[in-house]
Amino acid sequence: MNTNTTQESQSIPYLTGQSEIQGFEAPVNVKTAARFLGVSPSLVYAYVERKQIPHFRMMGRAIRFSLSELEKWRRQFFVDGGIYG
Repeated sequence: MNTNTTQESQSIPYLTGQSEIQGFEAPVNVKTAARFLGVSPSLVYAYVERKQIPHFRMMGRAIRFSLSELEKWRRQFFVDGGIYG
């Protein structure tokens, strides 16, 4: 089991029930990805349409995301704008 994914899922309560099989993380749907990113599902769909977010399609239509890829993508936009640092 990957400790990074385990630590991430422990810190995110709504993801703790997800199964991980021999080092492979379970893909998540649009609604879960939106909650993980803190945005609306409609914004996630817009990102997918514009190919601005890492995603893949299952059976041609179902959009799925890897939480580890979303975490990397989310870190690109981190801005340390604190006045103390």
